[in-house]
Amino acid sequence: MKYPSLLFATLISVSLSATETSDTLRTVDLPEVVATGTRSETDPRLLPMTVSVIGQDQLEERHETNILPTLTAEVPGLFVTQRGVLGYGVSTGGSGGIKVRGIGGAPNTGMLVLIDGLPQYAGLYGHPIADNYQTLLAERVEVIRGPASLFYGSNAMGGVVNIVTRQPKSDTVLTDIHAQGGSYYTVDAGISNQFRKGKYSHAAGFNYSRTNGHRDNMGFDEYNGFARLGYEMTDHWSISAMGNVAYFNSQNPGTVDAPLIDNTMHILRGTASLSVENHYDRTSGAIRLYYSGGHHIINDGYSEGGTPQTSLYHHTDFMAGVSLYQSVAFFRGNRTTFGFDYQHFGGHAWNRRVAGDGNAMPAEDTDIIRKAQYELAGYIDFRQQVVSWFALDAGIRSDWHSQAGIAYIPQGGLSFLLPHDAELKALVSRGFRNPTIRELYMYKPANDSLQAENVWNYELSYRQFLLDRRIRLGANIFYLHATNMIATQMVDGKPKNINTGEMKNCGLEVEFAYNIVKGLWLNANYSYLHMSNPQLGAPEHKLNIAARYHHDRFRVGTDVQYIHGLYLVTGAAPEKENYLLWNANASVRLWKGLWANIKVDNILGSEYEINKGFPMPRTTVMAGLNWTF
Repeated sequence: MKYPSLLFATLISVSLSATETSDTLRTVDLPEVVATGTRSETDPRLLPMTVSVIGQDQLEERHETNILPTLTAEVPGLFVTQRGVLGYGVSTGGSGGIKVRGIGGAPNTGMLVLIDGLPQYAGLYGHPIADNYQTLLAERVEVIRGPASLFYGSNAMGGVVNIVTRQPKSDTVLTDIHAQGGSYYTVDAGISNQFRKGKYSHAAGFNYSRTNGHRDNMGFDEYNGFARLGYEMTDHWSISAMGNVAYFNSQNPGTVDAPLIDNTMHILRGTASLSVENHYDRTSGAIRLYYSGGHHIINDGYSEGGTPQTSLYHHTDFMAGVSLYQSVAFFRGNRTTFGFDYQHFGGHAWNRRVAGDGNAMPAEDTDIIRKAQYELAGYIDFRQQVVSWFALDAGIRSDWHSQAGIAYIPQGGLSFLLPHDAELKALVSRGFRNPTIRELYMYKPANDSLQAENVWNYELSYRQFLLDRRIRLGANIFYLHATNMIATQMVDGKPKNINTGEMKNCGLEVEFAYNIVKGLWLNANYSYLHMSNPQLGAPEHKLNIAARYHHDRFRVGTDVQYIHGLYLVTGAAPEKENYLLWNANASVRLWKGLWANIKVDNILGSEYEINKGFPMPRTTVMAGLNWTF
């Protein structure tokens, strides 16, 4: 195969050019604090876990409607499944499964998605809704690679993706309008506004996207809106509220060997939160109320020559909760965080019979499940900078689930701040996932005796900055041991969900970033994953090389991604996929804040699949305008 040799030559040439350049350089922009590795904002050098931060510029310059494709490119060890040019869908044939280091589940219940630190998932099924996470609302995205259950509980056994919403920090009035269109009648358009005056601030936006898709019966359209309001009551206390509503229609065409007709999904999702926060020199914390829920209508469709469905699947789900935490510096170099979490989640699912003319007949509804569960947890995390170059962190969580019972989640780590701007970290952490209502009670494989899944993570990481922080190097090695994994197996001739077996994953993650000259950046990341029990949507090798150049009047960027050993089928007769993608984008300033942009994905026209039976589109082109004023 020619791809590995091509990538090797590309990497060598990139490295040589970086070494030989001696022009005036500019410092690499880095986040000063992160909030995801701990409840309060803190210096990431003092945290033992690995946190990747994707900024707003990185998200916007790719001109992606959804944040997930950008995360796949930018974060080593993370991979998101796709099935088309736009839209992930849900249910059978859906994609948007997030895996980090081979942990994520199917559906995607082992990776927790947060918005402003608050959990987002469907109450009955326990998984995030991938189409809900729009670039429009994100100021940045913070990703913990590895278990994060100490602070975030169940579903964070593989890690967390925290979407930090836009929130202006200084007085401003900023409006952004964008519109683009291209291949397969794909359209993406939106408007957002950020405002701050004194103590009051807001950010709000609306986005519409749609496509016919690159196959028959693969249409998708979505309406998405969000708003965030903030008010500083005093110098130390503030209040904020956030809301997000999304409605999308998605079609699943089935596999190429078994196409489907009328397999449609109509999904309404909403989230809301209210937060009161305090910030003092020696203490900070918050009390936060949140709610998320949705209504789904799914037509399972039929094969060509078959019979249309006589009933449609309906469900409403909810998740409501309270998060309370306070971080205190008891003495110099100390930060101790106390927290309490409460969640109430569940929903109602039913089949609704439809008449031949498509009219609903509510009197013939058939219940599937009506169920709710509770979860209570308390935790404490102790972080101490012992001397200027050494910090330790230790914490434990006690988590009680109304079905699975009680679990204790410990975590401990060390951070060494070495000479020459280098960092060395060691971490031992435990993650867990409680069984979902679907796994416990819904459909034939249901088993109400399931126990929680567990994983232990052992990690060693190194990071260093060179040339006045113009070069950033990073490397991680890890070992994961998961037990009690939930799988569907045949028991007495019938499918049943059971806790079975174990999984041992180990691997390496490497990152490189170089600000070569003013406005010119080079980035590369590579991850290797060895799995004792192969998983779908978790490639053995993932390499991404990207370069971008920003000028006052134009911007260009390109990246090459190579995927090797992506399992399409596991089991006795496994199938793997290898592929190479080359993407590029460019923007030119036409007038003041008005930019014209174009992006081309899969320039080489590679043939590949990420989900078995769902070939991905060949070369796609999108072009449009962006006006900021």
